[in-house]
Amino acid sequence: MADGKRIVLLVAILASFVAFLDGSIVTVALPALARDLGGGVTLQQWVVDAYLLTLGSLMLVAGSLSDTFGRLRILRAGLIGFGLTSLLAAVAPNAELLIAARALQGVAGALLVPSSLALITATFTGTAMARAIGTWTAWTGVAFLIGPLAGGALVDTVGWRWVFGIVVLPVVVTLVLLMRLPRDSHRGTAEDGAHVDVVGAVLGALGLAGPVFALIEGQRVGFGTPFIVAALVIGLACLVAFVLWERRAPHPMMPLRLFAVRAFSVGNLATVGIYASVSLGTLLLPLVVQEVGHLPATVSGLITLPTTIVSILLSRTVGGLAGRFGPRPFMTAGPLVSAAGFAWMLTTREPLDVWWQLLPGVILFGLGMTITVTPLTSTVLAQIAPAEAGIASAVNNAISRVAGLVAVAFVGVITGASLDIAGFHRVLIVVVVLLVISAGVSLVGLPRGVPAGRDAEGQLSGD
Repeated sequence: MADGKRIVLLVAILASFVAFLDGSIVTVALPALARDLGGGVTLQQWVVDAYLLTLGSLMLVAGSLSDTFGRLRILRAGLIGFGLTSLLAAVAPNAELLIAARALQGVAGALLVPSSLALITATFTGTAMARAIGTWTAWTGVAFLIGPLAGGALVDTVGWRWVFGIVVLPVVVTLVLLMRLPRDSHRGTAEDGAHVDVVGAVLGALGLAGPVFALIEGQRVGFGTPFIVAALVIGLACLVAFVLWERRAPHPMMPLRLFAVRAFSVGNLATVGIYASVSLGTLLLPLVVQEVGHLPATVSGLITLPTTIVSILLSRTVGGLAGRFGPRPFMTAGPLVSAAGFAWMLTTREPLDVWWQLLPGVILFGLGMTITVTPLTSTVLAQIAPAEAGIASAVNNAISRVAGLVAVAFVGVITGASLDIAGFHRVLIVVVVLLVISAGVSLVGLPRGVPAGRDAEGQLSGD
């Protein structure tokens, strides 16, 4: 690999690492911050969902900004914003300011992932792109290795606030490396003028915020409360208006024509079930270990360690194999393996035996996700022209984050007011069903073999 391509891949990995680290490191701190600030399950949901809400709702417009103003410029802005808002979360004196800081973190985080993946798809093609995405998947997986372990250790020693402060370190490193790339590298194609879909961004954000607010707060005050009903109705109306607007907008932030590409539409449909299940599973695991098993936060970090080790060891290999044989077998088998892992966890009983009742299931879950994620990402982007790589990546990432956002919002509905073994089992059943459905979608919807790529003009081409 040439030095220039190696630097591009390194920057893309580190930029995404920052966003993924935040998601993984915060989860193990939820019980501690709830004890310190109060708020129980509702606060824990909002700490997760405030971030996912702005991340998911703004990722589409962030993808458009990436294609318009250039990947590196948007990456730089996202990194600086993420560092500042992480510090704000670290010093938040109460629950309200912490939730606000998390929402601002999501705004900055939305700028990172689409631009980093767009760097890869603009630099690599064909099988090389599949391998590069596999490398990106493996090394960004280090965030899921470091996050729970570092988060657990920080919570058990110096306190949960350092969980947010520590994220600043990789931000600074990435900004330094970003300076090694040419200023105009991978510039978008809209040099003749910037077109940002403001109406679409507002409608999309309100359309997501309304239903999620209703789901979380409705569990606390009652779903028949007038302002909860109003939030739900207004949100759903905005979602309908968003789709109608995107059909006629001259420069839509989510071009609906992308969904005419079969691999793109099927891949995103599978993404909904896969990432909804992953969000539910990875949120509940550390909570069960700490709140049901009454074990330290460090143990809840250790329990997820095998998942990341498997990803680091196998993601690049899986990416190469998917580039040769096509994504269909991997996107069918992977979710089924993960489903088997969560089904194993149905053996949990009190007193909780973490190493027998949870650990084997976690290993299967990690293997299944490793088989799934790289082929999924490659499938979604393979037939999209490089000029639209930023928005295509943003659509897929937004769908995955929104799926997780809605899934987390439903946690209280599934588990009840407090988490116990029975509530955990109900969540596991939902997770298994979602993964099996996603496997079926991939099996039926994806074509056999390797999908053809597209060149810069959007024409189908071979490797």
